Amino acid sequence: MSKIREVAEALVAHGKGILAADESTPTMGSRLHSVGVENGLASRMDYRTGICTAPDLGQYISGVILFEETLQTQVDGDFFFAKYLKDQGIIPGIKVDKGAKPFNAKYPNIEKCTEGLDGLRGSLEGYAAFGAQFAKWRAVINPMPNTFPTAACMQANAQALARYAQLCQEVDIVPIVEPEVLLNNNISIGRCADITKQIIWRTFDEMAKMHVDFRGLVLKPNMVMAGYQSEYPAEIEQVAERTVRCMEDAVPASVPGIAFLSGGQTNENATAHLNAMNMMHDLPWSLTFSYGRALQGPALKAWADTGVEASQEALMHRVKLNSLASMGKFEGE
Repeated sequence: MSKIREVAEALVAHGKGILAADESTPTMGSRLHSVGVENGLASRMDYRTGICTAPDLGQYISGVILFEETLQTQVDGDFFFAKYLKDQGIIPGIKVDKGAKPFNAKYPNIEKCTEGLDGLRGSLEGYAAFGAQFAKWRAVINPMPNTFPTAACMQANAQALARYAQLCQEVDIVPIVEPEVLLNNNISIGRCADITKQIIWRTFDEMAKMHVDFRGLVLKPNMVMAGYQSEYPAEIEQVAERTVRCMEDAVPASVPGIAFLSGGQTNENATAHLNAMNMMHDLPWSLTFSYGRALQGPALKAWADTGVEASQEALMHRVKLNSLASMGKFEGE
């Protein structure tokens, strides 16, 4: 088995998920400000060091997605995140895209395409030298009830995701492929299912053209839900059923695993939806989590209010619950 296949399978190992700690500096700043902390390098490193060194984190977390600053910054003279994580049996990863930019100047706040391919090959080689074994690239699709997204925008994002995946595998880095359909709108669950299926189809079609090894990647999609402004929110079981049906229609069986993003869900719903999927179905891939705020939200507040130890306890509580959910064994908060 090739190295990338081994790492991809390890990332979606039974009972484990991925911690997304790859917030950009502005995003991390807004989260720090929300708990009354100034956005400085020392604050970011203190918080992230705390969550990455939580005792027994590797029992439930297979990999941690880091921001470039975190991967490359040396803390307290001799602490490097990638080395520490590897020593704990956790796979270090890196966010490599440069963010979603307007795709069409006519609709700059609706249609976006993620940038960052220029110079990516060299950057990936540098990240690998720092210890990264997987990477993440996020594309955002913003649907409207009857209009957007356009086929052109979806195709541009699918092609960028495919090229990113190809470049990752060239240097033995596992690509996490993240096509996210945004849900901060009022679309129906049916509309979400249709758009989610389309962008995943297009992405795998483009990856096939570029000879990307499907066994050496992890898919990170949104769950299929009604928009958060919808008058008709879906029940837990309905979200699970529609999401699994969508994955069955769009994802090749050779993919080792699907690590869902939480996408603005409450902590509790993100866990319950994942659990329902794993209880209801016997599937060709592992279904697990790659959550950011749904794992870190309580940890960040505890860190600001009480300190590192309380933050670690809050994080471990949520990762344990989601580990159970990834096996269909979650029994409630």
